[in-house]
Amino acid sequence: MAKKAVEIKDLTKLISVTDPHISPDGTQAVFVRTHMDEEENTYIAHLYHSDLASGKVTQWTYGKERVSSPSWSADGTKIAFLSTRDEKNQLYVIPSSGGEAKALTDYEKGVNSFVWSPCNQKIWINAMAKDGKTFTDKEEKDEKKKPEPVFVTTMKYKMDGAGLVPQDVHRQIGIVDIETKEVEQITEGDYHFGLETISHDGSRLVYSVVREENVDHLFQEPLYLYEVETKKETLIIDEGGYFGGAAFSFDDSKIAFAGSTRNFENATHTEIYVYDVAAGGYFCLTESMDFPIGDYTVADHQQGAAAPAVVWTKDDHLYFQVSTMGDVRLYFASLDGAIYPASPEMEHIYGYDISRDGVFAVAAISNPVNPGELYKLTIATGERKALTEFNKTYLEETELIQPASIIAKGANDWAVHGWLMKPRGYTEGEKYPLVVNIHGGPHAMYGNTFVHEMQLLAARGFGVLYVNPRGSHGYSQEFVDTVRGDYGGADYEDIMKSLEDMVAEHSWIDQDRLGVTGGSYGGFMTNWIVGHTDRFKAAVTQRSISNWISFFGVSDIGYYFSDWQIGADMGDIEKLWKHSPLKYAANVKTPLLILHSENDYRCPIEQSEQFYITLKSMGKETEFVRFPEADHNLSRTGKPNLRFIRLEQIAGWMEKYL
Repeated sequence: MAKKAVEIKDLTKLISVTDPHISPDGTQAVFVRTHMDEEENTYIAHLYHSDLASGKVTQWTYGKERVSSPSWSADGTKIAFLSTRDEKNQLYVIPSSGGEAKALTDYEKGVNSFVWSPCNQKIWINAMAKDGKTFTDKEEKDEKKKPEPVFVTTMKYKMDGAGLVPQDVHRQIGIVDIETKEVEQITEGDYHFGLETISHDGSRLVYSVVREENVDHLFQEPLYLYEVETKKETLIIDEGGYFGGAAFSFDDSKIAFAGSTRNFENATHTEIYVYDVAAGGYFCLTESMDFPIGDYTVADHQQGAAAPAVVWTKDDHLYFQVSTMGDVRLYFASLDGAIYPASPEMEHIYGYDISRDGVFAVAAISNPVNPGELYKLTIATGERKALTEFNKTYLEETELIQPASIIAKGANDWAVHGWLMKPRGYTEGEKYPLVVNIHGGPHAMYGNTFVHEMQLLAARGFGVLYVNPRGSHGYSQEFVDTVRGDYGGADYEDIMKSLEDMVAEHSWIDQDRLGVTGGSYGGFMTNWIVGHTDRFKAAVTQRSISNWISFFGVSDIGYYFSDWQIGADMGDIEKLWKHSPLKYAANVKTPLLILHSENDYRCPIEQSEQFYITLKSMGKETEFVRFPEADHNLSRTGKPNLRFIRLEQIAGWMEKYL
């Protein structure tokens, strides 16, 4: 039987498997399974359990909720998790022997994160509290409440996905008793505390906090060690950067954590650091590597993918993710400096946990033709066993296209790595249209992972080219940094030269039927491309930047991102304008479809409004689609019906013109 083509609504059939956690005794695991509910127009995520010996998988929670962050108690008898069953994320506990989940919190502002106390009777929480109030204080609801103005005194006053950020609410740390539900708040003040981890003996916490009045230009998260009994606080690291994901070694003598300095602002590679509790100093474990620690992959299927920054074994070995050449691999390290990969190439490990003895991992793994499942990996032999097969039927019934890995020659003869997909039904000797897809960031990367959007374009008869131009992660520090101050320069050349290389190499690509699309930075680059070449016959720009001058004041990150990335602020209007696609609107000959979310605070919709009206006033061929109730993450976590429409708009525009 012939396999069917990928369709837009396959998103409702695909299952996302994420966030595995191994029980303390190494015999079981819990994880999160998410599916899209078309009728409810939302995502539903439940807690699942795997018996690692028998391979039996059991569903543990039900209902129209989203579960996240499952975590075992130290004795393995209970699992705590966050759930939206009462709208806000609240904390629940379920016995590992089976039974009903019990709600521990019903806080007005919900719970952000939590860590089990080693006593198994209490849980440390991180939650928002109004200044001078506690987590449990409720605000009186007034049905006749009149609208009130918002008084803004900072530049960090709004955030994409959250809207306006209240100035008098801060993230605090407390501890909840499982039996009584009583909570004791241990931090206070108008600062955000970030709960990291607790020592195995329960005596010390690690948290982050910035105690500065003006946080507008503070881009750092110093880590502190806090003695629970004496309340003494010791600084672990304050290097002017982001540090987190802390974990204690099993004997509590060391703390490992991930972090990046600001040497290259937000293009700086993340490293793994190890702090010696007794000596009070730290060192960088991954200094010899020229790849970033962590997962920088751009994808559209996995929901709530979460992975620890670093995991210890009882032998003082460490495991962590590394983004390298389009892969996200597990790496092993010992404290004496040995570092090597512990998983193969050509795949994306987007979630993992390691058994305490370091013998095996449970990992969530995807590749371009596998949406992702859970596997048990024996580390010494590389042997793997599938623990889930939720997408098995889909894969048996649906034709997915395996992309070919390519290396092209970009600007300055630098190697540019990417992927080329042939269209579905490809026949030797025929000519086909090609769509170039450009990722956002720009400090992210395309990788060896499943991307529904790429598969859909191939299923609709297009070849697809997607590359990692300079600025992308997964390569050297020099490669990721070089785009800064040069938007529309060598990065543009990388993309165009990669395209010309592929057109020259592959006779099936019809060079008169080329399309281009991208979102965020990829939207900026799409706008830039159509203002600098008429090589493309169709273009779709998404959540884009068109004008760096206005972006400075309207984006939630504009006032610092412009300086970091363009190398200019409002004191250098000429440079901001030089890098603005709007400046080159008169040159646009390519029919351009503009897609933008109404609630996008990262690249606000006025960026598209300016570009659309300017192009329209010049008589250019353009249309504009506005998505209500959507933010910057529409393509990944947006409402299902809006994601369907977005994909149909992209594919339909390409079909119309190519």
